[in-house]
Amino acid sequence: MNIQLEKLEIMKLLLETENPTIISSIKKIFQKEKKDWWSELPDYAKEAIEEGEKDIENGNVFTFEEVMSELRKL
Repeated sequence: MNIQLEKLEIMKLLLETENPTIISSIKKIFQKEKKDWWSELPDYAKEAIEEGEKDIENGNVFTFEEVMSELRKL
């Protein structure tokens, strides 16, 4: 199982759904963990996430199809 591919597929499903019950259920799953995952990340991961957030703010994004196309090349 390619965990990164699985995550991307789940993200696509989440972005496409308009069902509030599904969204609520997913939120509950994450809230149950109540784990401060951010503080457990290494600095390089935090920096990469923050850089990604800046890219999003600047409109530097890719469609799901573009990402999948690149992953299939690996």
